[in-house]
Amino acid sequence: MIYRVIGLMSGSSLDGLDIAFVEFDESGGKWGYEIKAAESIAYSGDWVSKLKNAPQLSAYDYLLLHSEYGRFTGDLVNSFIDRNNLDHQVQLIVSHGHTVFHKPGLGMTAQLGDGATIAAVTGINVVSDLRALDVAFGGQGAPIVPIGEKLLFIDYSIFLNLGGIANISFANTDNYRAFDVCANNRVLNMLAGKTGKEYDEGGNIAAEGKVDTALLTRLNSLPYFKLPYPKSLDNSFSDDYIFPIIESVDLSVPNAMRTFVEHVVMQIGYACQQFVKGNESLKMMVTGGGTHNTFLINRLKEHLQALQINLEIPPNELINNKEALIMALIGLLRWREEYNVISSVTGAKRDSINGAVWIGQEA
Repeated sequence: MIYRVIGLMSGSSLDGLDIAFVEFDESGGKWGYEIKAAESIAYSGDWVSKLKNAPQLSAYDYLLLHSEYGRFTGDLVNSFIDRNNLDHQVQLIVSHGHTVFHKPGLGMTAQLGDGATIAAVTGINVVSDLRALDVAFGGQGAPIVPIGEKLLFIDYSIFLNLGGIANISFANTDNYRAFDVCANNRVLNMLAGKTGKEYDEGGNIAAEGKVDTALLTRLNSLPYFKLPYPKSLDNSFSDDYIFPIIESVDLSVPNAMRTFVEHVVMQIGYACQQFVKGNESLKMMVTGGGTHNTFLINRLKEHLQALQINLEIPPNELINNKEALIMALIGLLRWREEYNVISSVTGAKRDSINGAVWIGQEA
């Protein structure tokens, strides 16, 4: 069976909206895919400000922004369809939305981007709210990408995504395990902003710095890192905990960055030690914007050698679009009424079929 789906993903690093038009082929329970067209559309300064400040809005203004961002998203999808000559080809749009609140311990997760508005603007059926049911069943609602890794990338044992938050999945265990490891690009970008840059290209700034042991110890000692999995993070961890700790120390930007990179590397190493015995060679697929940080990648390679973990970085098309690709698949599974979130990953009481469906297409 062939399906043609658009997947949308807005990450915690606030760099933009990823759009991927994917053709899926399912036969006998085996899935294949081809990314036919993809773009990452950078947010304007105005939208960065709106999304960043959304947690401080009143309920009324938040809901207005929810609708506004849905219309904005729908307009971007329509333009994407026009540019790529995809009229009448897209069967389904799957929108992750932009996470603003994520408090699974309180039974709540919220992503901006009203699915009904997207469906109305595009005239195409939409699946949104991809985490809510898992949270309602007592899960973390994250990570949700492991179902896509399990179905699409069967040759890998470990998956690392270096986005605004670093998260990791282990397919080499009896039950698939995955969780958010630590803050990542969001903090690095905030530090780069102090030098007038949007990000640390290639990790060049961090490479010039030196590790500050006292700061490294404080970062590694935060209570989150002692919690058992399943566990998950949102932007508030970077904004309210990590960055203020770094700011409280009188360090140059290169030294602060170098120390934070070492923190990320160490936490990923600790995560791997829980599931990797080091007596066999395993392949780790690394994706997300952090793969372009050469310094971070080289430090990871060095650090994980002892565990016989070999980092493999796929082509840029997959690096840049993996999450949008998997969101498309998650929504498609919802459309097929099949389980799309794995409870052994999230800690929910059972696997579930997540997503709200909005019929934008005329009957």
